[in-house]
Amino acid sequence: MSTRILVIEDEAKLAQFIELELKYEGYEVTVAKDGLSGLSTARESQPDLIILDWMLPGIPGIEICQRLRTTGDKVPIILLTAKDEVNDRVKGLDAGADDYIVKPFSIEELLARVRAALRRTKEQETNLLQFSDLKLNRSSREVFRGSRRIELTAKEFDLLEYLLTHPRQVLTRDQILERVWGYDFMGDSNIIEVYVRYLRLKLEAEGESRLIQTVRGVGYVVREKS
Repeated sequence: MSTRILVIEDEAKLAQFIELELKYEGYEVTVAKDGLSGLSTARESQPDLIILDWMLPGIPGIEICQRLRTTGDKVPIILLTAKDEVNDRVKGLDAGADDYIVKPFSIEELLARVRAALRRTKEQETNLLQFSDLKLNRSSREVFRGSRRIELTAKEFDLLEYLLTHPRQVLTRDQILERVWGYDFMGDSNIIEVYVRYLRLKLEAEGESRLIQTVRGVGYVVREKS
């Protein structure tokens, strides 16, 4: 699937130029020419990246930024503007923009910033594992069940991470022991059962549904109970 980019720019010639260059690079491009239609398109089409002009008729770009971030939208946003004062840059970034480019600019620079923003997003997605309402962030080592933050020990985290890396796949006890405890582990043979119990107590502490299922005689799997 092509990467989808939304360009919100009211200068027709500039918008067309950016659109053509992005399409030449293989991106799927949508153009909105005012703030209101831009905000609506951003919410409806959920693009992979937004190139957003600061000065727009209707709703200014910086307000579009703020509105998207207020609703939890984390789409990468590159802000275009003729404002080049430090205070303006700070204001744009504080509003939620991921990057900032001053007009006039070279198309090569814009394309490089687009690639960089998309690369950062891909890296962030790689760090996030999710199944149902359970989220695990590899880089921050945080775990959430819905909006509830769950504190795990290092080994509990490692076990959950391994299970979430293989959703709906039954993992044998031997696979889990080798991956989480090490090939030469010589400890308690019931160690997996003990840690699965710890995880279930924490993940289901507020009555949430069970996601770590036991496959008797085989091992464990992350899936919703049928």
